[in-house]
Amino acid sequence: MSDAMEIDLAGATIGLEGASNPLVEAALAALRANGGQIVGRAQPADILLVSCALRPGTAAEDPSILYAAARKMAMAMTVRGGGRIVFLLSVTAGMPVRRHPRFSMESASILAGMRTLAMEFGPKVLVNAVGVGAVEDEIAGDKAMLSHTPVGRAGSIEEAVAVVLFFCDPLNTYTSGQMLGVDGGWMAGYGRNF
Repeated sequence: MSDAMEIDLAGATIGLEGASNPLVEAALAALRANGGQIVGRAQPADILLVSCALRPGTAAEDPSILYAAARKMAMAMTVRGGGRIVFLLSVTAGMPVRRHPRFSMESASILAGMRTLAMEFGPKVLVNAVGVGAVEDEIAGDKAMLSHTPVGRAGSIEEAVAVVLFFCDPLNTYTSGQMLGVDGGWMAGYGRNF
């Protein structure tokens, strides 16, 4: 990760809700490399990553359970004076896919929950989401997405991790309630027939 974004987390604690996957592991490694300390589940954290399903057909926790855990952590962060919550979810949260209606709906409900948390707990807690499109080795997205991606290729884990670092950067103090799509332009609106 020599070309990775660098930030100074100065010992901030990092928690995780949801299932692990290669993107989550890379994000945790990058946060650790930038001065963060990983803590166990349900322990107080300065930064919480919320790992959601990144592609249809993958097992994931119930969105309402993830939301409840994130809300509980947001309350604790507020009492401690602040924090960050970053949801890792499918870009279909912002643009449904006809072939995967249930998955699209579940992803959209998580996005709505993320924005609700941003409204409820701001300004002390910044809550954002990384909307992940097709990523190498089918970690995220659907292969059919690639034919509608202006960049013309799958993204890399490092590209998604850079956005996680942006949302966690202590210098980023004004971004909340946003989903930044790491999707090669997929959400730009290409006609979809899948």
